[in-house]
Amino acid sequence: MQLELRHLEAVLQVAEAGSVGRAAARLGVSQPALSAQLRRIERVAGGELFVRSASGVAPTPLGEFVLSAARRVLGEMDALTAGTRAAAPHPTLRLGCILLVLVDQLFGRLETELPDHEIDITIEHSAPALMRMLQAGQYDAILFGEVADHEVPLTDGVAVRTLIPKEPACVRLSASHPLAGQKEIELADLAGETWTTLTDDGDGGPEAMTDACRRAGFTPKLRYRIADRRMRWELIAAGRAVSLCQPTSPHVEGTVLRPLAGDPIIGRIRLAWNRAAISEPRAGLLFRAVARAYLDSIPNNTFFQAWWESRPELHPAFD
Repeated sequence: MQLELRHLEAVLQVAEAGSVGRAAARLGVSQPALSAQLRRIERVAGGELFVRSASGVAPTPLGEFVLSAARRVLGEMDALTAGTRAAAPHPTLRLGCILLVLVDQLFGRLETELPDHEIDITIEHSAPALMRMLQAGQYDAILFGEVADHEVPLTDGVAVRTLIPKEPACVRLSASHPLAGQKEIELADLAGETWTTLTDDGDGGPEAMTDACRRAGFTPKLRYRIADRRMRWELIAAGRAVSLCQPTSPHVEGTVLRPLAGDPIIGRIRLAWNRAAISEPRAGLLFRAVARAYLDSIPNNTFFQAWWESRPELHPAFD
């Protein structure tokens, strides 16, 4: 047996995870299978790479040597892969996204910032699933949201940059709703409403909504989980439910969008990419395209435009 890149990656994962069990979970294999593979690697290396204990593993001097070489070799391979993809005459950019408003504006911005690239955009309904697919090489980059304190776990080989660090959630309700004429709405005033939301996308949104409503003195009655945005809008226009929305959401006939007093629910938008697939210059162009797509959506609502313009520290910085 000869050591291969996958063996070096396994050793690196064990060291970073601190245990064979956690490393196996990251790699998507069983713990016995990874333990057996590690024993084979150690036979080739000529000795034990880790000291095992009840609390986990720690590298031996031989293990430190192998890890140093593994990081160097894998880093060079990442750079090689990124360089060849970036140098390809017509590189395809595979971008995975959750259903964010800015995606509607993104196609045109990508064509402007990356004019010679083919673009493959896919909408998924789970941020954690997007991250797993990024690690598996199914996407080159992903665009996702996080709400409140929730953080999507990052994987090795992934770079991440926060696009919008703070975005207040708003509420969409029927234009005939008794609260529709107010400039802003207290969350407590929605205590008796039926709520609809997207299918759970793993961004922490449902948990943040529940926590905010409980702080306002009630438990939200969530009745509808609908993946199709237009179906949700029709349900709201009919007065059958209300929903949290991004403040950049467009006007929808029969509904109104209103800010929540005090911004009780805050989210953020992040861009992550596989360093082995996207070079830093290309990642910068992608970030610029996504940021400009977001900025294009801000004038959708004058109340949010005023909120945004009063907070220049939140504005994305272009390189």
